[in-house]
Amino acid sequence: MAPAFVSAEQNWPGEPVDNHIFMSYAALTQEVSDWADDNPDIVELSSIGQSYLGRELWMVVLSDWSMETKFNGDAKEMIYIDGGHHGNEYLGTALAWLTAKWYINEWNAGNEEAVNVLQNTELHIMIMLNPDGNDADTRHNLNLTTAANPFVSEVVPTGIDLNRNYDHYWDDCSPSDPFAPGGGPFSEPETRANADYMNSYMQDADLYVTMHTGVWIILYPWGKWPEQPSDWELFHGIRDEVNENISDIPIQNANQGLYPNCGTSRDYGYGVMGFPTFTFETDDDQFLLFTFEDVNERLREELDVMRYLIDNVWYWRARLSVTSLDVTIGESLTLSVDNLGHATTLNASLQYVNDNTGEVLWESDNQFSVNATNSSTVTFDASNLTLIEDGGFNLYYQKRVIDSSTWVSEPVNSTYVSYVDSQSKGLLPGPSALLVIIGFILAAHRRNSVCERDGL
Repeated sequence: MAPAFVSAEQNWPGEPVDNHIFMSYAALTQEVSDWADDNPDIVELSSIGQSYLGRELWMVVLSDWSMETKFNGDAKEMIYIDGGHHGNEYLGTALAWLTAKWYINEWNAGNEEAVNVLQNTELHIMIMLNPDGNDADTRHNLNLTTAANPFVSEVVPTGIDLNRNYDHYWDDCSPSDPFAPGGGPFSEPETRANADYMNSYMQDADLYVTMHTGVWIILYPWGKWPEQPSDWELFHGIRDEVNENISDIPIQNANQGLYPNCGTSRDYGYGVMGFPTFTFETDDDQFLLFTFEDVNERLREELDVMRYLIDNVWYWRARLSVTSLDVTIGESLTLSVDNLGHATTLNASLQYVNDNTGEVLWESDNQFSVNATNSSTVTFDASNLTLIEDGGFNLYYQKRVIDSSTWVSEPVNSTYVSYVDSQSKGLLPGPSALLVIIGFILAAHRRNSVCERDGL
C-alpha cells in the first residue's frame, strides 16, 4: 500500500504510534473546540468529568439547535456513542471521531441525510473516554495504585481496564476474563462520568454504540452469557439488514463472538439502562509499517454501518400505532394496533385518563404483547369504565422486552376511536358529543319530572 501521509494528515489530525493512527489528547481538544466555534448552530461542547490524571472528558453533542423538537412537536431521538475506552485502540477512537466529523461536514454541505438526522436527532459523542491511556499508548487508564492483576502471582501494576469497570456483573467472569476490573464498579473517574451522563441525559436513548479495535465484528449483548438477549428480534433484524445491504461484518452475541466478558459498558447500557447496544470492533491489522492510510477511506464501510444505525434509530424500539379502538359503552373495548418499530413489547395496557390532570381513571385488566413489525387485536372488559368530557385513551408500554427498558405513555388519536351504545348497538359520535347528548336526555327528564310535579 502506498503511503498516504498528506491525505491522512488533512483528514485525521494524528500521527503514527506503533503503526496506528494516533490522535493525541491535545489534538482532540483543539479539534472539538474548533468544531464548536465554527458550527454553533449544530455543535455543543462540554466536559462531563475528568480522567484519572485530570484531563477533561469532552462530550460533543450534534443537533439542529434551532429546533427544540421535531417539526411535528415530538421529542428528538437520542443516540449515544463513545470511543477510546481502551487507550491503544486508535481505530475505535477514529470511528467515533469520523462519525461526528461526517455529520458536521455533510450538514454544512447541505446533505439531505445529514440535515434530516440533525433535525430529528441528538447525537451525543464521547470520542476519547481514556485520554491518559491514549497518550501513553496503553489499553488501561493510568490508575496504577489498585491495578494488580488478580489472576497472576506477580503483582504488576497495569492500570484499570475501563471496559470491565461497569456495574453489570462486575468482576463476575473470573477466571476467564483476565483484565484488571478495578477496585469495584465505577471505581474509575472515567467510567463514573460516562455512567452518570447516561443516567442524567440519555435515559430515553434508542441506540448506544461503544467503539473498539481488535477483531472486525459488531457485538451485541450478552458478554456474560452465550444465550441470546431478550430483544433478539431487534438485534437479529439489524444484523440481517446490515449484512444484506451494507457490510458482511459479523454481528454476534458478544460471549459467542468474542469471549466471556463482564462489567462492560455494552452490557451496562442494555442490562441497566435498557438501550439497544453494540460494541463496534474495527479490525486490528492497522497499517503497513512506516506507511499511513487515510482513516476516512479505511473506515468508510464502518461509517456506512453507523449511518444506517443512526438514520434508522426511530425503529429501534416498539412503536405501537392504533388502527382502531371500538368502545361498546358499559361492556367492552376492542383495540387493534400495529407495531411500526423493530422491537417487541410484552406488557402493554390501555388506559383512560383525565387529559387535564393526567390521572388514570381506568386501565385494562390484562396486558397484551405485540411482536416486532407485527399487529395485534385484543378485547378488554369495560363494564367499569366511566367516560368523562375531558377523558382520553393512552397506550402504556415498554419500548423493548428487556426489563430495564423505558416505559412510555402515548395518547390514542381520537379519530380512531368509535363508540357504540350497548343498548341500541347504534354508533355514537365521539365522547364529548356523547356527553352532550346524555346531558340533553337528563335535562328532558328533569323537565318532565317538574311538569308532572306541578300538574302541567
